Amino acid sequence: MKTALILAVLTALAGCGIETAGTAATVAAAKKKEVEQAQATMARVQQDLDAVNRQIAERAAQAEEATK
Repeated sequence: MKTALILAVLTALAGCGIETAGTAATVAAAKKKEVEQAQATMARVQQDLDAVNRQIAERAAQAEEATK
């Protein structure tokens, strides 16, 4: 009886460990996806900023040419 109880407790604890590992893996996968999305957003924002900076430089050059 005592052995069966110990075996049941150990099995339950082992099950918790497996569940915890599975949960950690799921959270890690979600965080990885979140990081990838953030990096993609950052790249898009950088491209937009670069485009705006090019437009500003072009307009400044045009304004300078117009004043000559």
